[in-house]
Amino acid sequence: MAVHYQIVGATAAEISASIETGVRTGALAPGTPLPPVRGLADGLGVSAGTVAKAYQTLRSRGVIETAGRNGTRVRPRPPVTGGRAALVVPPPTGVLDLLSGEPDLRLLPPLGPHLRRLAEADPVGYNHDGMHPELAESAVARFAADGVDATHVTVTSGALGGIDRLLAAHLRPGDKVAVEDPGWAHVIDLVAAQGLEIVGVPVDDEGPTPSGTDLALAAGVQAFIVTSRAHNPTGAAVTRRRAADLRRVLADHPDVLLIEDDHSAELSTVPLHTLAKATRNWAFLRSASKPYGPDLRLAVLAGDEATIARVAGRMRLGSGWVSTLLQRMVAGLWSDPAVAERVGTARDSYERRRGALRAALDAHGVPSQGRTGINIWVPVRDETSAVTALRDAGYAVGPGSLYRISAPAGIRITISRLDEDRIEPLAAAVAQVVRGAPPRSFSA
Repeated sequence: MAVHYQIVGATAAEISASIETGVRTGALAPGTPLPPVRGLADGLGVSAGTVAKAYQTLRSRGVIETAGRNGTRVRPRPPVTGGRAALVVPPPTGVLDLLSGEPDLRLLPPLGPHLRRLAEADPVGYNHDGMHPELAESAVARFAADGVDATHVTVTSGALGGIDRLLAAHLRPGDKVAVEDPGWAHVIDLVAAQGLEIVGVPVDDEGPTPSGTDLALAAGVQAFIVTSRAHNPTGAAVTRRRAADLRRVLADHPDVLLIEDDHSAELSTVPLHTLAKATRNWAFLRSASKPYGPDLRLAVLAGDEATIARVAGRMRLGSGWVSTLLQRMVAGLWSDPAVAERVGTARDSYERRRGALRAALDAHGVPSQGRTGINIWVPVRDETSAVTALRDAGYAVGPGSLYRISAPAGIRITISRLDEDRIEPLAAAVAQVVRGAPPRSFSA
């Protein structure tokens, strides 16, 4: 695909600014290939080194990426906001959205009663210490029940906010970070945006593979990000056996920062087998967004004393603290039996629908992954044709390229908006796509 946007500039700074403007305005959309270094240099009348420096600046900020034989292109989620900042265009009327990754909004607990309780909360001043005692007490008890050492805890603005601060507190641009491959697209893009080098670790149903982890650690990574359960996009969950194997591998690399994300928490149908304390510097994150609602941008973070102190100290210099109103809201939700029952209903619904879709795919001879969580991963030969064909059939799914580094091609299907009466038609459509035949429309 040719680049129609006119890149201009006589210096590396001007060229990188021109490309950023194109990304910000949408003229250079996510995935757009950029001209080869020498070709752009000849067109602008500058040296190849000048263009290479501009590209390197944009690469270090996560705006562009090198895609092997496919050259250089704009990243799927560049850290530049603008008129076309959304990752995907909302599907047209009649297309079922199975790509957003959101929880089922119909199953989230109502917040009204807890909002009314907050109306009587006492105001706080600028000398607030960070974590509200009510939330801290509840978090410590919940972590202890799962075998996570909660001697030192703090709170951050969501799981991504916590990962962002953890990486910034321990690493510097150019350091290597091991991430799951395929893995959470936001994490992959966040690592790139910090100027860190991404090293992929293969994932199977039991989590990151020990051999892949060993190779990444041997490559000199300074941090390793692991999803405990409900892995996005494959649904993997770390088993007891896999946790023991990973601990043995990590034992030879005690200085690596281990970041463990248990974002599904109360929605999980399998027990937690944590890696906490497998290295000297470690952090265990648990977000409120999936069980209680995406608008609750809060995650509780446990870890070693130095790591927690760095994160809390960095927050104190910036935002100061996560809103105490939000903290009290989450603490109240955690202690409400009616909310716990509502979350249990959601957990059972996700389990039932995910299992039914996988069973239907299996009946059609289509392999899939999806042991836990709200996502299913289906291997395909050609992601673009598969996504396009399913969209034409009435289903919007996620292309695997958003989540992959070097893993084989696939598509991600989120089941949170998939009602049970549409499971079999979807499975039939996916089966036709996997076989290479265009599916007929199954949308209502």
